[in-house]
Amino acid sequence: MAREAAEAAGDVIARYATSDRESWDKAEDSPVTKADLDANRIICDRIQAAFPSDAILSEETADSADRLSAERVWIIDPLDGTKEFIEGVPQFAVSIALAQRGDPVVGVVYQPLSRECFWGTQGGGAHLGTQHVRISPAARLEDCVVLSSRTEMKRGQLERYDGWFREISPIGSVALKLAFVAAGRADLWISAAPKSEWDVCGGDLLVREAGGTFVTLGEGTRTYNQREVLLDPVMAAGPAPLVAAFRERSASL
Repeated sequence: MAREAAEAAGDVIARYATSDRESWDKAEDSPVTKADLDANRIICDRIQAAFPSDAILSEETADSADRLSAERVWIIDPLDGTKEFIEGVPQFAVSIALAQRGDPVVGVVYQPLSRECFWGTQGGGAHLGTQHVRISPAARLEDCVVLSSRTEMKRGQLERYDGWFREISPIGSVALKLAFVAAGRADLWISAAPKSEWDVCGGDLLVREAGGTFVTLGEGTRTYNQREVLLDPVMAAGPAPLVAAFRERSASL
């Protein structure tokens, strides 16, 4: 169901991408578009029809404290990478996750233009379409291709890591970066700015099921569906040896 919902939402986003990318600010530096809202409606309607007892936490839906007592919570970003979508940069994605008692058990990241669907289930592995995917075998920071935020790089928030890696590559959507790491297209993801649960929950599941780990350096593994949905930086995801090496070196900063 989650894959079908992501693809249906993605079809709507893809149509908007060629016709109407008008946006407005719902908060400072937080744009929204018709594509965000329509994709959100499609996903939420499908979830509520299939699982009426489940709670929903979505970037584009008013939050409710009732979710905190729910055993199953769908955590959704209907259009992760709205800024890229508005700019016509094809680095946005639909992200849908299911957390059960705080643990991610389903994750889907769907890119509407390429139609690539990254998905995974707890204990069932991570996939790209019909193919199993695995994280990179890289074990040394200096050999790594790292994915991080276009905005964070523009702000100079990653300059502290100059010389640590072979390359830092900017990509828009957080969920898409995590999906690429899960699929071995890059070695490591790092973030030096806060992220919301809906940004990372689906990608966290994919990384875990691809054989890697996702942590905040301060708190370790995330338990989802918390009252405070923001995760504090710094965060990292990828092969456990790389994440551990990054965490150890960061402690000296």
